[in-house]
Amino acid sequence: MKIDDLSFEQAMAELDTIVLEMERGEIPLEASLKQFERGVTLARHTQKLLQDAEQKVKILTNTSGNPDTLSEFAE
Repeated sequence: MKIDDLSFEQAMAELDTIVLEMERGEIPLEASLKQFERGVTLARHTQKLLQDAEQKVKILTNTSGNPDTLSEFAE
């Protein structure tokens, strides 16, 4: 599955698996490098998802005290 299609939870679960595999040190160097590269990409993806969620929360809570006023989120 493409990383961009993963939810935050799916990406974190895969990242945890990669970290555990690499910590064991039982995979060959070339495979470790591929896993490391995927892990970095997963970490960036989860960071982006968190930043997007934070932006949505800021937009939703920045309503000048009027709960009926919501701003649009630009994706």
